Amino acid sequence: MSDEEKSLIDILLDPDSSEPIVFKDEYNQEISFEQVAVIPLDEGVYVILKPIDELEGVGSDEALVFRLDIDDEDNPELSIERNIEIAEQVFEKYYQLVDEANNE
Repeated sequence: MSDEEKSLIDILLDPDSSEPIVFKDEYNQEISFEQVAVIPLDEGVYVILKPIDELEGVGSDEALVFRLDIDDEDNPELSIERNIEIAEQVFEKYYQLVDEANNE
């Protein structure tokens, strides 16, 4: 399967993928993100993405949490997690996993 044919799920779950995740904003401008981690938490799956392009209100050293959902047509979609408590739990889980990996 070529890179052009990869689905969002294929890109997110491929540990060797360096392919950016690209969204279009409300002005139809592309915004590229680097994948940091996929984090399962409770009943959801979350993705931590760091903007590659400058993004208003997001520092160059910051990342955002997105929730991975499946739409009515079984297509994966990412939506920004607006619940601060959930986003903080995702980051806490990420840091926990990083610490565990560093201690192995």
